[in-house]
Parts: sequence; structure tokens; C-alpha cells
Amino acid sequence: MKSHDKESILKTIPQKGFFGHPKGLSTLFFTEFWERFSYYGMRAILLFYMYYEVKDGGLGIDQTTANSIMAIYGSLVYMSGIIGGWIADRILGTARTVFHGGVLIMVGHVILALPLGAPGLFISMFFIIIGTGLLKPNVGGMVGDLYSMKDPRRDSGFSIYYMGINMGAFIAPYIVGTLGEEVNFHLGFGVAAIGMAIGLIVYVITRKKFLGLAGSVVPNPLTKPEKGRITKIVLLVLVALGIVGWAGISGGWLTVERVIFSISILGIIIPTAYFIFMYRSPKTSKDEKSRLLAYIPLFVAAMVFWAIAEQQSSILATFANERTNLNFMGLELKASWFQSLNPLFIIMFAPLFAGLWTKLGDKQPSVAHKFSFGLVFAGLAFIVMMLPAYLNGGTGTLVSPLWLVLCFFLIVMGELLISPVGLSASTKLAPAAFAAQMMSLWNLSNSSAQAINAQVVRFYTEETEIMYFGVIGGIAILLGILLFLFSPKLKEFMRGLN
Repeated sequence: MKSHDKESILKTIPQKGFFGHPKGLSTLFFTEFWERFSYYGMRAILLFYMYYEVKDGGLGIDQTTANSIMAIYGSLVYMSGIIGGWIADRILGTARTVFHGGVLIMVGHVILALPLGAPGLFISMFFIIIGTGLLKPNVGGMVGDLYSMKDPRRDSGFSIYYMGINMGAFIAPYIVGTLGEEVNFHLGFGVAAIGMAIGLIVYVITRKKFLGLAGSVVPNPLTKPEKGRITKIVLLVLVALGIVGWAGISGGWLTVERVIFSISILGIIIPTAYFIFMYRSPKTSKDEKSRLLAYIPLFVAAMVFWAIAEQQSSILATFANERTNLNFMGLELKASWFQSLNPLFIIMFAPLFAGLWTKLGDKQPSVAHKFSFGLVFAGLAFIVMMLPAYLNGGTGTLVSPLWLVLCFFLIVMGELLISPVGLSASTKLAPAAFAAQMMSLWNLSNSSAQAINAQVVRFYTEETEIMYFGVIGGIAILLGILLFLFSPKLKEFMRGLN
């Protein structure tokens, strides 16, 4: 976007009114609050809906397959952000893309709220995957549009926005989860749809008044010849997928397991192709090539971390439901409530970490050191989960919920060392010609991790519990130690950046 375009947009935005920030921040805060409410509320009960027996209101899907579907679902949500960014940049602009994304998400939740069985599940997933890809990355981009690059409120504005994300994620399992487990899964999904509808209403009512022209500009619109070419490609892809899908289902060879395996492979191929393309590009200088090489170990470390962290909604959710004593100190807990621990701990500790890095200044650990500590925390989280079965002599007894609380706490400590630091490192180490693509690549670390998880979670059973947590936790700790030892070499490859 040209500088004069940015200046004219800023003039249309009320610059105060929301805790000293532009009023448009309130629009984006509450839109993302309700979007995350709907997504995390749905996610808190979706696994149980899949593997509960039909007589209990579920779909009766095999538990191992259900865990794999959860992983692939999360992987595709992050992959779809690439599509959402492209549509905003080339066709609609961020403001319209966010609206259409919200509508698709709401439709997806409405479909889940209807008793349509397995077909309804997969149709709803399609809508929510595409809708989240359109909405989530572009809302964050619009927050940046509210401020000039020199505005001292900019970082604080993103922090407030980040709190909105986690507040929505925190309260959702208590409302949607309780209704889903106590009354009916479809009622829970219906409340998630209402949450997204509220977010859309807030967005539509306040957008013009508070956001002005923010997000209205299409930065790199398609030319007429490009529109024709893209339309043909999209139609050909859709027809090809339709033919393959029809032939596969008719012939019986296109099974859920094969689709999951194909997407798992795609989760590795896409980031690999990204790295090769950027590294070999003539637009990438010698120093930038070196920094890309330094970024690869960080990307792998992030993948390993997210492979553990994203099991909070699959394996650890299963553990909460099947292996945890939910009658604790006179309280009747719900398995879905544990999904609130992650955003709760982030709300509690993110400001402390931010203050710590500010206080340490130049004395703070390097990016590689922070990543290594984050991996060790994640590994310890899974080592902790070995202990309940070990101390109780097997997997036959229900265990204290405090084991899960400690596990989630350790994962969040790792997340605060890796997630915000990884975002910052991605902007620093990105080749100038590929700054936006580097952010997409960073999001793919999560997508790739969940694509791999779709295969890894198949090894979890109550009988393999100790080995499962021990092996994965041990690998994370070992990689964390190796990253720490090789951090001086990585610093050399970063060519003066840290």
C-alpha cells in the first residue's frame, strides 16, 4: 500500500475512544472475540461428538480416527490462511474478506447444529476451514491498518487485540462445552453459531463508523487477463476434485484414512516448496539465503512444539474425558473445561513475559535459546503425563485433574517462548521480497505439525500411554538441547540479526 493511501485511510478512522486507541480496535477486538468464542467452543466438544456412541448423541466414529480428523481439521484451518491472504490482496481487500469469512464460519456452525450426521460434520468443516482462512489472518492485518508505523500505541493495540482472542477462547468451553456435554452436542454447536453471528453484527454495525477506509483497499488487484486465467484454473481444479471424489467414493478407494494420509503428506510438501522457492529466487540476496538457512531449524522446532501443543484438543481432551477423575474437591468438572486452561494461562502470563523481555533488553536470551527452552517445556509437559499411569501401576484408574493442569501450564510456558518470538523472528529473517509469504510460512509450522499429528495420534491408546508421552516428550527435550548447543552457529547464519 502506498504511503499516501495509508495516510488517507488513517484520516477516516476515529483515533481515540477505546482505552485511548482508535475506535476501530473495538470493532476488531469484539469480532475476533466472538470468532474465537465460536471456534474454541466448537473445538471443545467436537472430538467427543465424533467418537461418542450414537445413543449418546455422537457419531460413533472410531476414537483413533476421530483424533486424526481433529488434527487434519486444524492443519487445514492454518493452510487456508494462504488462500485468505491471497483473496484479500488480489480480489476483495481485507475488510470484505473478513465479512465473507465470518459468514462462512457461521454457516459451518449452523450445519453442525443440525442433526445431519457424518455428512453434516464434513460439510461444516469445509465451511469453517475456508471461513477461518478468510477471516483470521486478515483481522490481524486490519489492526495494523489502524496505526501509522511510528504510532507508539501500535504494540499496545496488538496486545489488547490478543487479549480479545484469548478471552473469547477462555469463556467458550464453559458455555458451549457445558451445553454440549450436559444437554446436547447440537445445542452447543448452535450457541457457537450464535457467537459468530454476534461477531458479524458488531462488525457490520460499527465497521463504517469506526474503521473508516481501513481494509477497503485491494493492494494488488488482479488484471483482466489474470482474472480470466485464475477463473479457468479454479474451475479446472474444482472439476478435477469433483471427478476424483465421485470416482473414489463410487469405487470405494477414497476412504477417510487415505484422505487424511494425503493431507499429511501435503503438510510437509507445501512448506518445503516454500523454502526452496524463496531460497532459489534471484530476488533473495546472499545474506538473505543465509538467514533462511538459519530459519529452518527454528521452523522444525516450532513444528515439534505445535505437534505437542495442538494435542490439547485431541489426545489431552481424550485423556480428560477417559482417564481423569472429574469429581474433584466436591466439584463436578466437565472434560471440555480443560480447553480453557491454555487461554487462561496466556492471559495470566503473557504480560509477565513481555515485561521480562523489556527489562532484560539486550541481555535477554537469543531467539534460538528461547526456542530451545520452549521445546524443553513442551517435552516436560508430556513427560509429566507419563507419571499418572506409572504411579498408579497402569491405566485402569482415574487420575487427578491436577496432572492435566500442570501439563497445560508447561505447554503455555513453551508457547510464550516460541509463538510471539517466532512471529518476530519471521519478520526479521524474511527476505525483503517475501515478507508476507514468510508470515504464511510461519503459520504453516502449525499446519504441518497437525498434519504430522494425524499419523502420530494413531499410536495413542491407554495401553501405550506411558511410551507415547515419554517418546514424544523425550524427542522434544532432546531437540531443545541440540538447538541450544547449535545456537552460536545459527547466530552466524543470521548475519548480524538476533
